[in-house]
Amino acid sequence: MLADAGSVVWGPFVLIPLLLGTGLYLTVRLGGLQFRKLGPALRLALVQRADEGADGDISHYQALTTALAATVGVGNIAGVATAIHVGGPGALFWMWVTGLLGMASKYSEAFMGVRFRTTDARGEKSGGPQYYLARAIPNRLGLVLSVLFAVFAVLASFGIGNMTQSNTVATSVEGSFGVPTWATGLVLTVFVGAVLIGGIRSIGRVTAGFVPMMIVFYVLGSLVVLLLNVGDIPAALVLILTDAFTGTAAAGGFLGSTFILALQFGVARGIFSNESGMGSAAIAAAAAKTRHPVRQGLVSMTQTFIDTLIVVSMTGLVIITTGAWDSGIEGAGMTAEAFNEGLPGGWGHYLVTIAVVFFAFSTVLGWAYYGERCVERLVGIRGVAPYRAVFTLVVLLGATTQLDVVWSFSDVMNGLMAIPNLVGLLLCSGLIARETRSYLALDPDLRHEPAMHTLDGPVAVERGRP
Repeated sequence: MLADAGSVVWGPFVLIPLLLGTGLYLTVRLGGLQFRKLGPALRLALVQRADEGADGDISHYQALTTALAATVGVGNIAGVATAIHVGGPGALFWMWVTGLLGMASKYSEAFMGVRFRTTDARGEKSGGPQYYLARAIPNRLGLVLSVLFAVFAVLASFGIGNMTQSNTVATSVEGSFGVPTWATGLVLTVFVGAVLIGGIRSIGRVTAGFVPMMIVFYVLGSLVVLLLNVGDIPAALVLILTDAFTGTAAAGGFLGSTFILALQFGVARGIFSNESGMGSAAIAAAAAKTRHPVRQGLVSMTQTFIDTLIVVSMTGLVIITTGAWDSGIEGAGMTAEAFNEGLPGGWGHYLVTIAVVFFAFSTVLGWAYYGERCVERLVGIRGVAPYRAVFTLVVLLGATTQLDVVWSFSDVMNGLMAIPNLVGLLLCSGLIARETRSYLALDPDLRHEPAMHTLDGPVAVERGRP
């Protein structure tokens, strides 16, 4: 039943056209912002890192690494392999398309997250689709969309953000090192609980410390494999581009695919990996110390570039150049097989297992924050502590349980939380484009620090009339 629901939600008539269409529409309205301003955005995110003295809880950089923590996870290792296993090498092309168009969606939702953020009872910034949909869209439509997003996001946090991550870690560690799944689950539970006690500031410090390290570690390992197989890269790129539009004939352990499967699984796993359009990253962006929504929107946009155009590309190219894509192995096992084939000595699976541990742990932390902010939106701040406790315990449950149903559940919840957010972005596209043009006309290189421009900043707007 869940698998059928997932096929409908992620089918050719619901989310695929809505995701790609929204990304394309926003790209046009914003004048190709993700291409024109990627350089300044990367400088602001990775070099400058903060707007000193700005209002917020964590820096630009910490907001970016928190969002990266939530997205650079199992989807970058197991998700890419699953997309290629079902949709063929051409699925990687559609993951790239989803990432490039998704950068405009990611910018827009992060812009809205800061533009309409509020301050909670603890004095911390709180924002995201669960707030901006209600604040920016007049009448009951905005309220309904915001509540639907919050409900689906809380449910998704236990799937994509928790059980699927801890289960992949536990099974990978057991396969590589022989450690029982319950032991791995217990260690993960303790570490997650220790970090969550400190809230977003603790999460921001932890993710800022090890997220860059884990990405560099994985990318360097992937580059070594690609250098050892450099002669196969041109053929792999041709295979990706041709199969994106024709499907893939049966070969080796691969059963064959069609154009629709390549498109469907490329888009679905692309979103599973980078979350562009889902609205989740806007929750982290809303906590950032920033002087203008455009600045944080551009910083957040770089997260999709790093996640999909760099990390996902590394995984996909390693799988295809080494021939592991037609091995018949599924999920993270396919990626481990690719690294085993690509690196001498047969130790590549250890590198993948270590990457899975770091990637998944960081995703759990990021999604814990997303979930608690949506719980706060639904029941108030009193619901945060119980949510953290339950979320932490579910880590252990996920590590020790078979999760076929949870994976299907995660796909459905991911899709359902994206729908109200994408509808909201389309309705608010005029506001986003207008204020983006206005800001960039004054600060095209992102080197100035103008006054804050949000509902609770010195320049206010009338609620419901963006």
